[in-house]
Amino acid sequence: MIKSNLTEMLQRPRTLSADAKPWKLVARVAVILLSAAAIPSSAQGQTQYPPLSEYMMPQDAEIALARSAAPANVSDRATIKVFAESGFEVAIEGDNGFVCMVMRAWSAPTYTPEAFLDFVYYAPLRAPICFNPVAAETMMLYYELRHELGLQGKNPDEIADGIEAAHAKGELPRIQTVSFAYMWSADQDLGPGIGRWHPHMMVFTPYYENSMLGGNEFGGTLPFVSDDAGTQFTVTVIPVDGASWLEVRRGKLCSAHSHFISFFLKVLTKSSRLAYVWMLSDQDGINCGWQN
Repeated sequence: MIKSNLTEMLQRPRTLSADAKPWKLVARVAVILLSAAAIPSSAQGQTQYPPLSEYMMPQDAEIALARSAAPANVSDRATIKVFAESGFEVAIEGDNGFVCMVMRAWSAPTYTPEAFLDFVYYAPLRAPICFNPVAAETMMLYYELRHELGLQGKNPDEIADGIEAAHAKGELPRIQTVSFAYMWSADQDLGPGIGRWHPHMMVFTPYYENSMLGGNEFGGTLPFVSDDAGTQFTVTVIPVDGASWLEVRRGKLCSAHSHFISFFLKVLTKSSRLAYVWMLSDQDGINCGWQN
C-alpha cells in the first residue's frame, strides 16, 4: 500500500507554463522509489529554509564522507570539495580528474519527480558523490549552481529559473555526453523516507526517458531513469549490490553485479571518450577501473 501511494504521488501531472523552454516541456514525471517508506509530511509543503548551520558539517568529517562515495583507488586521488557558506570550495587537490563532494539538499531534481523538489528544505540530506572527469566538467557545475542558488534563498521554482537563465547565457555547459558518478557511501542520507537506500552509479544520460531503458521498475534492481527525465539533466540510476559498501571499505572496486553493469555502461559509453572496463583478478575476484 505504501509503495502504491508513493507511486500515485510521483505520477501526478505537473502543469508547465506556456513559455517554458522546449527541453523543459519534454520533461515527464519520472517515477522513482528510493524506499518502501512513505515520504514524511515534514518534507512536503515546506517553504522556508532551516538555518544554514544545519546544512554544514566539520571539514574533516566531510572529507571522509566525500571519499566514502567511491572505491579508495578512485577517491584517494580525487579532488575533494567541501561545502562552505558561499558554495563548494576545494579542500584537497587530486590528480585523477575525479571530484568527490557531499551534496546537500539542493541536489534535489529541478523538474521531476515533483514530489522531491521540496527536498531542498531537508537540511540533514547528505549525498556523497564522486564525479568522473567528464561529469566533473559538466553535471557537477549544474549541481554546484543549484547549491549557490539555494544559498541565495531561492525556492525550487526560482532555482529552476536560475538554471534556465544560466543555460541561456552559456554559463552552464550544454550536456550532450554521457558521464558517471559513484554514490556508494554507506553513510549517505538521500532524503526523508529514503535514507541510505542502496549504493548506486549515477549515469547522466541527457534527454533519456525511462522507456528508452525498457521501462524498468523504479527502485528495482535494473537501471531506471530517476531525475528530470527528458531534459539535459536526466539521471539514470544503476543500483549496485549492497555488498559494495563492504567492498569499498576494503579498498576493492566492485561487486558481483559488475558483469551486468559493465554491459550497460559499455552501451552508454560507445560515443564517450571514457570507457568503463572490467578486469578479472584471481585474488580479489572482479575488479574494475577507468580506462581512456
